[in-house]
Amino acid sequence: MKTALLLIAISTLTQAADWPIWRGPSHDGISSEKLTGATVKKLWDAQIGIGFASFTVADGHVYTTGHADGKDTVFCFDAASGKVVWKHDYAADLGDKYYEGGTSATPTIEGGKAYHLSRWGDLFCFDAATGKVVWQKNIQKETSADIPDWGFAGSPLVSGELLILNVGKAGTAVEKASGKLVWKSDTASAGYCTPYPIAVNGKAQIVLSSGRAYKGVDPTNGTVLWENTWSTSYGVNAADPILSGTKLFISSGYNKGCALLDLASATPTEVWRSRVMKNQFNSSVLIDGHLYGSDGDEGKTASLKCIDFATGTEKWSEASTGFCSLIAADGKLIVLTAKGELIIAKANPAKFEPISRTPVLSGRCWSAPVLANGRIYARNAAGQMMCLSVK
Repeated sequence: MKTALLLIAISTLTQAADWPIWRGPSHDGISSEKLTGATVKKLWDAQIGIGFASFTVADGHVYTTGHADGKDTVFCFDAASGKVVWKHDYAADLGDKYYEGGTSATPTIEGGKAYHLSRWGDLFCFDAATGKVVWQKNIQKETSADIPDWGFAGSPLVSGELLILNVGKAGTAVEKASGKLVWKSDTASAGYCTPYPIAVNGKAQIVLSSGRAYKGVDPTNGTVLWENTWSTSYGVNAADPILSGTKLFISSGYNKGCALLDLASATPTEVWRSRVMKNQFNSSVLIDGHLYGSDGDEGKTASLKCIDFATGTEKWSEASTGFCSLIAADGKLIVLTAKGELIIAKANPAKFEPISRTPVLSGRCWSAPVLANGRIYARNAAGQMMCLSVK
């Protein structure tokens, strides 16, 4: 009996340290792991092809995607050794308009299955352990949804027996077991964020972005519960929203800025609006009432910032990071700059307080790093992937 209880406890701890979906199991970019060290060391690397997908980690495996030779590939690696467990490729356009192109969305792992949505609407369900295709379809062709300028970028979200996709003006849902279409929305272009599950006043809903708005949707039938107009240049509403209580933070780049919405009533009210934080596509994290995020567009003057969630007041700005992506763990920020420097810093609203700064990659690095089971995963656009230990 004691042995069985110990095994259950170990299993629970292992699962708690996994990162099975974009932004992690809490959908907020924050890991529950302790981060006692700050020195990073390469364990293994791999070539995964062109792209900007991040990583998911579950049951000893790490998943990501990339593009090479006219094909997209979904990879599954052994997290400890870097050995390829399985991979699956399919024909796809590079889509290198204005940037390198390649894959965007990060695979989602749930219930022994791996779900993947391509930029062009190819939707897959794999056996997560073996890579066997359980079902596949092209959801864009089935729904006739417009393809956003930079393709579909949100990861699939499992909601009960459904798979929610940011496809169409207010999302699309299919049965996760079969891929059968359950509901769809208007064909107008989706935004680029991943469907975000929340509950307000006891009502479960999914927050989605389109090219012109953020909205709350009933996951069971696709009914739009509320909508907040948020028009941006090129329709790029890409950074994921963040909920605290009934307050929802949204942010976009191209000098649009950010806002805090109160969802307590049927119609959202705007608490404040500012240009203090402009998340072009990399999302902020919320720690102890303060938001930390990359302010500004890539290729221009950008910085890491800390602002007050309740008021939008800027606490500090750090220009040395430039454009960056980040997650958090154990009261610390894990920041990857666009030039490939990995920074571990205290999440301190009083000042930028770096603990370590380590060059780990070259080239363009836009993808958010991931911490899972004591390892940090990072990549660049060209497809060099790094697995690093933290000591």
